[in-house]
Amino acid sequence: MTGYFGAAPTKTRGRSIGHLHALERRFRNEAGSRAYNLFVPSAHGKCPLPLVVMLHGCSQSARDFAIGTRMDELAEEHGFLVAYPDQPRSANLAKSWNWFRDGDQRRDQGEPSILAGLTRQVMGDFHIDPARVYVAGLSAGGAAAAVLALAYPDIYAAVGIHSGLACGSAGSAAQAFSAMHRGALSELRQATQSVPTIVFHGDRDRTVAHINGDQAIAQAKPDVELVTSVIEGCSDGGMAYTQTVLTQPNGRWTSEHWVLHGADHAWAGGDPAGSHTDPAGPDASREMLRFFQSHS
Repeated sequence: MTGYFGAAPTKTRGRSIGHLHALERRFRNEAGSRAYNLFVPSAHGKCPLPLVVMLHGCSQSARDFAIGTRMDELAEEHGFLVAYPDQPRSANLAKSWNWFRDGDQRRDQGEPSILAGLTRQVMGDFHIDPARVYVAGLSAGGAAAAVLALAYPDIYAAVGIHSGLACGSAGSAAQAFSAMHRGALSELRQATQSVPTIVFHGDRDRTVAHINGDQAIAQAKPDVELVTSVIEGCSDGGMAYTQTVLTQPNGRWTSEHWVLHGADHAWAGGDPAGSHTDPAGPDASREMLRFFQSHS
């Protein structure tokens, strides 16, 4: 099947991850190509299913991210597809998504066009509900997810940003390190169409300062008065957190900001078999899925 943006046909192979099964696929357009793993739940029939695109962090791989987040197990449990794009070293030596380059922060350009095209390819090849397509990521993947939410609000119904940055926080690799430690260097672009956003960020994050989580939420907010509620909690693993929920009075838009107290740069509640995970934290994967399921 021919994909979007002049994409070439996809070659698909199968591979098992644990007791679950993932397809190995590739998307290609004028900006480049990316391999990705696609998990399809065993119980998929005539009803259209949701899709979540998961963007790994720096130095990770698609498989590593799937293991660490346990998102495949949740997808099997709840019945949705998960796509895991893989950033090659040929695109970035650290396997980081290039969220900080101006050419990779805009619609129909660079990596955003590849990731959006990849998403559309899955939507075309499988029985996907177009109103229930979501994107989430960790660190550089979280920053790339923020870019996609701003650039393609017509595709993604909600976004999850874990330990990431707002879109436009930097315009070069040199600026990226400063933004990671001190937040955005200039005033951020506001979303023209606000996408519901859930953010997780540790307040002891030594890689991406937690001010970036504040800025990601601020960038996503619509320009209306919001109702705020704050929940103080503690995970089963003993990690305290503050969950701030922002809701538009008519209920059309919400966001959640989870500040993880004492947490560093790691996926909360993740599997220690994967890299950059903190099993003590609240289950970020399950909470993101809950949030996604409430938005379509």
